[in-house]
Amino acid sequence: MPDGPSRGELVFRLAFSLGGLALVAAVVAVRGVANSAALVEVIGIAGVFFGATALWSAWRLWTHR
Repeated sequence: MPDGPSRGELVFRLAFSLGGLALVAAVVAVRGVANSAALVEVIGIAGVFFGATALWSAWRLWTHR
């Protein structure tokens, strides 16, 4: 039994994360970053989550070809 998620699941995670990053970027492009701490916090947390998941999934796909 392989250790960790399957290749198909990693591809799904990468695609979902890149889509999430695109949506966060679209929100920032449309609304801009307001002076509201809540908006900055939500965009920051979403960006870190989707970015880290995308990097981790891409790394696992690259190293386990």
